[in-house]
Amino acid sequence: MFQMTQSLVTVDFRRKKFSEIFVLNNEIPKSNLKLKESEKADENQLVIDAGQKRFGAVSCNICGMLYTASNPEDETQHLLFHNQFISAVKYVGWKKERILAEYPDGRIIMVLPEDPKYALKKVDEIREMVDNDLGFQQAPLMCYSRTKTLLFISNDKKVVGCLIAEHIQWGYRVIEEKLPAVRSEEEKVGFERQKAWCCSTLPEPAICGISRIWVFSMMRRRKIASRMIECLRSNFIYGSYLSKEEIAFSDPTPDGKLFATQYCGTGQFLVYNFINGQNAT
Repeated sequence: MFQMTQSLVTVDFRRKKFSEIFVLNNEIPKSNLKLKESEKADENQLVIDAGQKRFGAVSCNICGMLYTASNPEDETQHLLFHNQFISAVKYVGWKKERILAEYPDGRIIMVLPEDPKYALKKVDEIREMVDNDLGFQQAPLMCYSRTKTLLFISNDKKVVGCLIAEHIQWGYRVIEEKLPAVRSEEEKVGFERQKAWCCSTLPEPAICGISRIWVFSMMRRRKIASRMIECLRSNFIYGSYLSKEEIAFSDPTPDGKLFATQYCGTGQFLVYNFINGQNAT
C-alpha cells in the first residue's frame, strides 16, 4: 500500500481469457460424444471423449496457442486463431521495403500510413491477430495518420514481431511496489504477473507511445522486442534518438510490464491509455 501526497490510479492486470473473445459456432455431433469417468486425486471427473488422440493442455507447434485438446470449445478457438495466425504472419515481400535494420535472423521494416494499400492491409491483419493473441482489445490509436508500425521479418518470410507507435504528449509514472520476501526468481515473476499496479496521476512530458508490442511466443527471448524499440528510437523523429524517458507504454499486459521493467532498467517507467481505455492527453 502506498502513502503518497498525490492521487493514484490502480490498474488491474487481469485480462479477459481468450475463450471470452470467440464464440463457438459449431458443434460436435452428439452421436460421437461419450462420457467416460476418470479419476483425479480423490474426486471423479467427467471427460468428453470425442475420439481425440490427446487429452489435456497442449501447445500448437505452429501458432503457439495453448489449449485443451479434449475440450471442443478450446479446439474450435484454436482452429479459428490458427487460421488467422497463418494468414497474418505470412509475408511474401514487397518491391519497396523501408528497411531499418538487418540481422542474421531477419530484418526490421517500417510501414507508414501513406504507404500502399497492400502494406496497410497487412498491418491491419497483423494488428487484429496481435489483439486476439494478447487476449483483449487494445485502446484505439490516438491519431492513425501519425503512427509508425515496425515489423520483424524472419528469414523464413514470417512476421514474428510487431510494434505500433504513436505520437503522444504525456505519460504517467508507474509507482513501484515493494515485493514481499520471495525465495526464487520464479516466485518474483509470478507475483509480478498477478498483482495490480499503481501509477501517478501527475502527467510527465513524453513523445512516443508504444501502443502495441508483440513477439511470436516461440521466438521470444531473442531480443526481438528490444531490437524493434532500438530501431523505433532512432527513426521515430528524423535526426533524433529518443531517450527511454521519452517513451511510454500503453496499458501493458503482465508480460509487457516485465519487459518494460527490464528494458527501461526500472519498474517506474511511463504508461498511457490506462483510464477506462481513454487517451491521456
